[in-house]
Amino acid sequence: MYILKLIFKNAFRHKLRTWLTILGITIAILAFGLLRTVISAWYAGVEASSASRLVTRNSISIIFTLPLSYKERIRQIDGVKIVSWGNWFGGIYIDEKNFFANFAVDPKTYFELYPELIISPDQKAAFIRDRKGFVAGRKLAERFGWKLGDSVTLRGTIFAGQWDFVMRGIYRGRDKTVDETTFFFQWDYLNEKMKKSSPARADQIGFYMIGVTKPEIAADVAVNIDKTFKNSVAETLTETEKAFQLGWIAMSQAIVTAIQLVSFVVIIIIMAVMANTMAMTARERIGEYSIFKTLGFGGRYIAALIFGESLIISMIGCAFGIAFTFPAAKSFGNALSNFFPTFNVATETIYMDIAAALLVGTVAGIFPTLRSIRIRIADGLRRIG
Repeated sequence: MYILKLIFKNAFRHKLRTWLTILGITIAILAFGLLRTVISAWYAGVEASSASRLVTRNSISIIFTLPLSYKERIRQIDGVKIVSWGNWFGGIYIDEKNFFANFAVDPKTYFELYPELIISPDQKAAFIRDRKGFVAGRKLAERFGWKLGDSVTLRGTIFAGQWDFVMRGIYRGRDKTVDETTFFFQWDYLNEKMKKSSPARADQIGFYMIGVTKPEIAADVAVNIDKTFKNSVAETLTETEKAFQLGWIAMSQAIVTAIQLVSFVVIIIIMAVMANTMAMTARERIGEYSIFKTLGFGGRYIAALIFGESLIISMIGCAFGIAFTFPAAKSFGNALSNFFPTFNVATETIYMDIAAALLVGTVAGIFPTLRSIRIRIADGLRRIG
């Protein structure tokens, strides 16, 4: 107990220097935590993916469509449990800055295939009955103040024109990784308007979502689907939902890598600052450590004093940094909700914060400890005063 009391008092002997170092560590841990949370948010779709779902798209590119008639042939493939379909709509609400994902989907099969989207039976039934009905995520509805029965108009970009909808439901996520900022409307409404305005684009699907009976047969089912449509007018590429999500992330992999590098650079910089603080502290107390040696205290005792002080400072800064990460992440997530529908501090991020602080405290104490242990008593006593 005495050594712990001595370590704590030593840590705050120079209060200004100690608190400035703690402040630096706090900012570094806060920055590190936010950057790691950004990376987690980038991969949120991957983490939320189901192993029992497949995505089928045109083998050339996602921007090319597939015929609606494919759905019956896909249903007949062994291992397929359910088939749904949809199109990316790309509509704009009032202004381009109000971006949110919006899809035309088959309402009966889509919510069955995605049980993590929780919607009341009454609202789901109302959505299915109303051809112009739409369902929005809880966060999206709160963002624009939409209520059940409200009329909403989107300006089409891929599908030109003014599209009128009526809000029939609000869904919420089963867990924190579920995106609650998406807009869904009936694919039949889109298809009917295409038949009138652009017949060549009618009965065309952007992608199929397929549920399989068992996750372990997903790969075989994907191969069979692609074999079925090989050498057809529109060949397919079928992959797991996770692989599909990773494909989107791969387009921005350079950005993700840069963020990862910056997060580690932040820790390296604060490690250098902490090492400098501990070097100054050890240099000032070299005479005291020499006196400890004359009294019979060995190198382990001196190492415990230095490492203990270093770890106390780094862990206090870590605690403050973690405490500030949560409100900062909430504000950051609200400000960038268009880009990050889910922005939550993961438990793994907290563990990484603690590990980073322990690493900083440990590395910062190594060289001062070695110098204090190796210096001769006579040389150390000359430094008194």
